[in-house]
Amino acid sequence: MLGRLQTNRGCTGHMIQSKKRSTFWAVMIAGSLGFATAVSGQDTSGAPASDSPSVPGDLALGDDGSGAPQVGEAYTKEVNGAWQMRCVKTDQANEDPCQMYQLLNDPQGSPVAEVSLFRLPDGGRAEAGATIIVPLETALQQRLTIQVDANPPKQYPFAFCNRIGCYARIGLTPEDVVSYKRGAVAKLSIVPALAPDQKVELEMNLSGFTKSYSTVSVIQQQQ
Repeated sequence: MLGRLQTNRGCTGHMIQSKKRSTFWAVMIAGSLGFATAVSGQDTSGAPASDSPSVPGDLALGDDGSGAPQVGEAYTKEVNGAWQMRCVKTDQANEDPCQMYQLLNDPQGSPVAEVSLFRLPDGGRAEAGATIIVPLETALQQRLTIQVDANPPKQYPFAFCNRIGCYARIGLTPEDVVSYKRGAVAKLSIVPALAPDQKVELEMNLSGFTKSYSTVSVIQQQQ
């Protein structure tokens, strides 16, 4: 069954290719915050515009060779347990927005799903939010199920699909966050569209969750 998921056109292959995933991550976190991820190199000095033609976007403008991320690029700031802290470089010192990230594998070790998690401003019913991406050909009407250790499971609807995969945008209550901090494993279950009588179960390791959550960015959701 997992093999069928991985071999379906547009399924895991589209989502797992590292270059596409890196590009998607930069776009996703930038979209969450509502800031532009324009290519660095635009003249903002106020000098008169040059008569020379503009530089096409597909030309490399070079860097300083230090390997440091450039404005608009995604990078991994740190790793705590099973969680990466993925950020997008901005031109504001020490203000790069970051989200917690984990890639989920099936029992055979093949990547299947992605989780990115962030805190929300105070005052709402949800303390945190997360975007979970699963393969295409997932039975959307069956929804996504998450169970932390032996706690009662919760179900979440899928919001939309694109060529990357299908997305569930979930809110975590203060009680949910506490269970994630105290828990060891969260089990995610999805149902393949081609095998609706079966389930694919993935484990989200909660090691390092508390440390990462204490420093992850607070993201204001767009209305």
